[in-house]
Amino acid sequence: MESSSARKRKYGDGVDGSDSSSGASIKRQYSRTTVCGRSGSESRCHQCQRISSGRVLCCSKCENRVYCLRCVTQWYPQMNDEAFIMACPVCRDNCNCTSCLSLEMPLQDTTRVELRFTKDDKLHHSKYLLKLLLPSVVRFNEEQITEREMEAKIQGLSLPEVKVQVANCDVDDRLYCNNCKTSIVDFHRSCTHCSYDLCLICCRELRTCSLQGGQEEAIVQYLDPGMAYMHGQQPIYPLVTSTGTSCLAAKTKSNYHAKSISEWKIDEHGMIFCPPESMGGCGQGVLVLKQVLPDNWVSNMLAKAEELYELYGLKDMPNTEQRCSCSHSSCDNIARENFLKAASRDNSDDNYLYCPSAVDIKAGDLNHFQAHWSKGEPVIVSDVLNTAYGLSWEPAVMSRAIQEMKSQPVNMIALNCLDWCELKLNIKKLFKGYMDGLVDKFDWPQMLKLDDWPPSGLFEEHLPRHYVEYISTLPFKEYTHPCSGYLNLSVKLPNDHLVPDMGPKMYLAYGFPQELGRGDSVYVLAHANEVTVTPLQLAKIKNLKERHNLQDQREIYINGQISNGFEAHTECNNVEELEKREGCALWDIFRREDAPKLKEYLIKHFKEFRHIYCVPVQQVFDPIHDRTFYLSTEHKERLKKEYGIEPWAVVQNLGDAVFVPAGCPCQVRYIKSCITVSTGFVSPENVNECIRLAGELRLLPQNHRAKEDKLEVKKLILYAMRNVLDDLEEQKSLQEKPTYVF
Repeated sequence: MESSSARKRKYGDGVDGSDSSSGASIKRQYSRTTVCGRSGSESRCHQCQRISSGRVLCCSKCENRVYCLRCVTQWYPQMNDEAFIMACPVCRDNCNCTSCLSLEMPLQDTTRVELRFTKDDKLHHSKYLLKLLLPSVVRFNEEQITEREMEAKIQGLSLPEVKVQVANCDVDDRLYCNNCKTSIVDFHRSCTHCSYDLCLICCRELRTCSLQGGQEEAIVQYLDPGMAYMHGQQPIYPLVTSTGTSCLAAKTKSNYHAKSISEWKIDEHGMIFCPPESMGGCGQGVLVLKQVLPDNWVSNMLAKAEELYELYGLKDMPNTEQRCSCSHSSCDNIARENFLKAASRDNSDDNYLYCPSAVDIKAGDLNHFQAHWSKGEPVIVSDVLNTAYGLSWEPAVMSRAIQEMKSQPVNMIALNCLDWCELKLNIKKLFKGYMDGLVDKFDWPQMLKLDDWPPSGLFEEHLPRHYVEYISTLPFKEYTHPCSGYLNLSVKLPNDHLVPDMGPKMYLAYGFPQELGRGDSVYVLAHANEVTVTPLQLAKIKNLKERHNLQDQREIYINGQISNGFEAHTECNNVEELEKREGCALWDIFRREDAPKLKEYLIKHFKEFRHIYCVPVQQVFDPIHDRTFYLSTEHKERLKKEYGIEPWAVVQNLGDAVFVPAGCPCQVRYIKSCITVSTGFVSPENVNECIRLAGELRLLPQNHRAKEDKLEVKKLILYAMRNVLDDLEEQKSLQEKPTYVF
């Protein structure tokens, strides 16, 4: 890329350019104020819409668009002059001017964003889905049969005589259990007197006196001790602890109780009455069995699925991991460009992660991806930006694009990772801090995050051009395409149903090259910016880190011991060395099987972590779903020492896409300021894990921020199976048609 001064030296102000023939040809195209013989108004810059008084670049492909050198330098730093002359940004489908960003992209190459499946592709994918989804459908049907049998017992009827009432529920409504907030797909119990609904899991737990879902609301209030407290100084009010010793908490109120079911009546036959008003019901009606789907819809579908399962011989279909062409135990013999060493676990064969380049992915590589994905392993795909159109993700472009949206408010809501509080920032200030960095009045770097943007609505409605750009970067679109990925269960719902919001979503995060100690799906890293830190700033940060360490000694450690009685490993808190790290973001992704031990560690050491206003954490409901913990280098070392587990450590660079399997706890620290775009998808390999996670959510307090079952994975499974059967039946009918020879 040439600077504007370099362009002047080469092409303007009477300075001769290259004496080569190509250089002379380029010079002739814009060696005068008017371009290609056109007069003033014809030299209007397409980007800024100003009539250029200087030299401009003229597109030789469309021959009717010009760009002034100022706009070329400011808005297209990745393109050199020769590229502009060969084809302007409009011709390349990556123009980022105001008018183009608000228009749908007139795609010249639709293969980058559209998916087309041949009949053989559909047949192969359908059989794959049928094999993986069938066990889940069998279990779902068994749950419904069990409840139908219970209803027969309650009514004193035989099973065929039971008639299940149809629920008054529109197809675009979401039905949730009033007790545990789990989504209801089909069978449930509903009050005859009020609108109280109960899911089958709660029914089963009630009858066995083991109700777990439906915990009461939890109230945890943190009072602001002042900004000075966040950096090791005294709070604005006295700190008190329950023991009266070292100050461990601000004036914090917590309230969390399990719901008592002693007043919830159940008769000897298993009939459940509506709970009393204190538990959300009316206390008067009876909960009768109802269904959302048509009668026998699930059982009939299962029968057809089992028939096709036998027809296609899927019992003998090899498991996905058996199709893997590599062995982790022999990774030294595998091309290094396709694998990344991400862990150093002893006696483990999963220390290496599959890491292909997007530009090298071929059709057969989908099997390789599936082999690793089915094992619950993350996958890293590099160079995804090289597969796109080249639309800019520069902060100036993104800021202007967002501001142009009339529905977008002036201020954006960002999260301060130091005090876990939200703050409103003007869009320009948010992006300026992204580029230059922001510090508080103590000169501590402000680590701000903009999560899940847009909070409501569709990404493609707010940023239509960037939506297409993002879709074009997605590898393995059979899974990741948010509209037509054949192996993405979230796109299988009928058009009249309310679909889960799986993104895309944009994340903007400020980054810092050192681990500060405090404040620290498919995620495509689209842009990164390194903030320059002066030696004076580093010295101030070092001084504040020393204050933080002393504060931890006062409030968390007592006589060299952690507040819960375990030894304090303070030698890892190295405030002398602020080591600079390479890359843009650091990911720590834990194996699913290690999640229980990770939870145990966090529960054991939760008082060593700080949350809102930097006050020590007071209450743990679920150490992963609470999203209040970040494991520093010290904690990761202690985790491995005490429990023998460590995460996959992945350094994400610009253009890397990180695939995180469902059920793998993860955390990320940004080394540079980053703009990341992510989208969720539901893969058939991970449906059991999604169901397990939904079971964890129902155990959370009613007002927990992660409580709602937005995914409705059981509904996705059923409709995905319905879709698979329709496609297989279509394929079967085509194969059975007679062939006529003339």
